[in-house]
Amino acid sequence: MHFSAHRISQLSMAFSFSIYAFSFLMFVVACFTIGNSQPMLNSVEQESVYRVLESLNSDVPWRSLFPDDLCSSAPHGVVCDYASVTGTLNIVELSFGYVSDFNSNPTCSPSSTLLDPLLFSSFPHLRKLFFYKCFTQQPVSLPDLSWVGSGLEELVFINNPTLSGSLSDNIGNMTSLRRLIITGTKVSGKIPVGFGELTNLEEATLSRNSFTGEIPENVSNLKKLKVLDLSQNGFSGNVPGTIGGLENLLKLDLSSNYFSGEIPETMKGLRVLEFLDLSDNRLVGGGVPLFLSEMSKLKGVYLSGNELGGVIPDIWEKLRGINGIGLSRVGLVGGIPVSMGVFLGNLSYLGLDNNKLTGGVPKEFEKLELLCELNLNNNNLSGKVPFSVGFMGKIGGKLRLEGNSELCVDEGVINTFYKVKICNEVENPRSALVYGYGISSSSRVGDGTCCWVLILVWVAVNLLW
Repeated sequence: MHFSAHRISQLSMAFSFSIYAFSFLMFVVACFTIGNSQPMLNSVEQESVYRVLESLNSDVPWRSLFPDDLCSSAPHGVVCDYASVTGTLNIVELSFGYVSDFNSNPTCSPSSTLLDPLLFSSFPHLRKLFFYKCFTQQPVSLPDLSWVGSGLEELVFINNPTLSGSLSDNIGNMTSLRRLIITGTKVSGKIPVGFGELTNLEEATLSRNSFTGEIPENVSNLKKLKVLDLSQNGFSGNVPGTIGGLENLLKLDLSSNYFSGEIPETMKGLRVLEFLDLSDNRLVGGGVPLFLSEMSKLKGVYLSGNELGGVIPDIWEKLRGINGIGLSRVGLVGGIPVSMGVFLGNLSYLGLDNNKLTGGVPKEFEKLELLCELNLNNNNLSGKVPFSVGFMGKIGGKLRLEGNSELCVDEGVINTFYKVKICNEVENPRSALVYGYGISSSSRVGDGTCCWVLILVWVAVNLLW
């Protein structure tokens, strides 16, 4: 039998394809066989995961719900990965505490505890440890996790009110740490010097705890730091000038502490900073820092509750991106710069209350289309409020003018603000009636609804009169 060259070529291609198909099938079978013939997670880590789960919520039968290898079937929040050196599978993430339906970590019971914190030493390749609302009734001490291994990248405790203890002096050994979040706990003590050795740290949120003492000077070593939040603690001393060396910092929140002294001028080195909150400390003197004008990326600056004194500087042309300014209770004197209304087109909140400001209210504020709260309470402002009915109705009760005895509203504008008199007010029953319907503080809203109620009342009264 004779075969044409074309037929021979077809047979050859078919044979080659069969060989390739057979080889691929054998590869798949081999992978499947290998993957099912070896345990994916070693018994020490498997047992340690069970024990941690049981200490956090003993009401759940974890072993019977997840009887198989935890790297193939585990609750959300228990994550495995291959170790780059050994090629074995290990636990790399442990996240506990229900956050949402989209992030349903293993739930913690009200009586959650950590029976043996040394269990975490069983996870030499752990990169993330996360607890959310796990320790709410039983006292639990913050474990020293420096012995977990230098590979830990994220250590997170959020809203654990019975968690106490302090940061270990060995924290500097956690050289891979990128996120350190301890917020809403009873953790106390000083920030150890080793904190400044965490050179890979990008976020340090230590807010709403009981920390005391001063910020270590070597905080300037944290060149990768983008977020530093130490708010609502008991920190004291001066704000270290070295903090200005954190050139990648985006957020700095030191509010609600006991920091004293002046705001260091070295902060002008924070050229990419977007959020600055130093409010409610004991900072004094120097006025509102002029160097703020060099921080052109700022979107929020809050200095309220510090006796800074001085006048409001005319620096706003270089800060057009700001959407929030808090300068309440800082001892300001002088007038309100018109430039604030000219250049701050993104402004949504401005707090200038409880100062000693004088002069009039700039009409230019009416140009701020995004403004939804303007608080000028308790100053020495005078003259007529230059805003239209439409602007006042838009902001409603979020336009705060009380406590300025020489400030008045034009009689063509309904008086919707308690204790703000009508300009050129005459003694007659109708004027007195309008004045008497000021809105109480409990009914102030930002949608202007109360303005229309008062208009109807005023019209009805005049018709009946």
